[in-house]
Amino acid sequence: MAQSKIAVDLILSKLAEDAEKSRERVQKASNVLLESLDTEIATTPYEVVYEEDRVKLKHYRPVTEPQVKTPLLVVYALINRETMLDLQPGRSVVQNFLDKGIDLYMIDWGYPTRKDRYLTIDDHVNGYMDNIVDFIRQRCAMPKINLMGICMGGSFSVMYSALHPQKIKNLLTTVTPTNFDTDQGLLHIWMKALDVNRMVDAFGNMPGDLMNLGFLILNPARLMIDKYVGFIENMDNRDFVENFIRMEKWIFDSPDITGETFRQFVKDCYQKNLLIKSQMEVGGQRVELKNITMPLLNFYGKFDHLVPPAACELLSQRVGSKDTEDICLDTGHIGIYVSSKCQRAFSPKIIEWLKARDQLAGRPRRAAARSTARTAAASGGKRRAAAAVKTKKSVRGCQTETGLDQQAV
Repeated sequence: MAQSKIAVDLILSKLAEDAEKSRERVQKASNVLLESLDTEIATTPYEVVYEEDRVKLKHYRPVTEPQVKTPLLVVYALINRETMLDLQPGRSVVQNFLDKGIDLYMIDWGYPTRKDRYLTIDDHVNGYMDNIVDFIRQRCAMPKINLMGICMGGSFSVMYSALHPQKIKNLLTTVTPTNFDTDQGLLHIWMKALDVNRMVDAFGNMPGDLMNLGFLILNPARLMIDKYVGFIENMDNRDFVENFIRMEKWIFDSPDITGETFRQFVKDCYQKNLLIKSQMEVGGQRVELKNITMPLLNFYGKFDHLVPPAACELLSQRVGSKDTEDICLDTGHIGIYVSSKCQRAFSPKIIEWLKARDQLAGRPRRAAARSTARTAAASGGKRRAAAAVKTKKSVRGCQTETGLDQQAV
């Protein structure tokens, strides 16, 4: 009986202790939620330097002396907003670029209305993008610029670089689908079976809220249950609450997608896989990937359920460039931009990669040729030197290709 009484006393004592901790936690959570929270996103200052219809071009000024003389244009997807790159202090790709002297431009696609329903991929790539590239080239007095594409914006950037290679100095693609012949992830399976004609004919522009719901359903347990359980468990953590709300703001800020653009992208890319085959036509011109002879840096996420590695890694093998680098990070579709781990691997690598090619571009041609010859001799001939441009290494357990032989660029 004595042992039983002691056990009961211990249980009651533990329950009382837990109840007190829960009360304190609830009180702290109430204080956090009732106080003024800093949940603003995209707070880095910029100026709009070009506008056309709904499309705007943002220019961010470097906060230090420019270290890369060639300006960088970032092209985001038509889905969600480019504000992902400037989501929160300390985890801002935009701020990381500016801190290292990158002259940064970014396209804001805006919010399509009913009058934009018939805009095609050609209108975006050979229209808006080409006009913006020409504007930056003229404004900076440079024949070529650096181009960085994200997700669907990366697909557009690949198309643009193939159609206008004379205007692009270096091409960067991040979580960019180019090979759609894969069953990794439900998105690719669903899109292949989607009756896109009926959807576009019914909706006109594809509603952003509908697209967003579809993305949530791809992983409902994690995106519709687990994350909100995690929020409840961390309501007493002010930093967690602020970051959670910032992310929710971005997720549910979903512009519609222009109807004809969506129709062509689904048909030509997801269902026919024409882009990676160099059989896709944009504005009556064939998108020949071999025309992409400029250096290519290709990032993707190992655990990306929207754009899996199989959708990204084939690009470097199909382009005409001999300077390609594939980097696979242990993260998902969004973590590549906002996770603390990837902040140390993503932006610094891009800056280093651009700086190396910016400096080499300024060399006299004869000196560069001598450098190439020395590299070829050291590696056993020109063929082996060219092959050395595409090698493989591992980053946190994920294979990558690296193509930087600085002396041979």
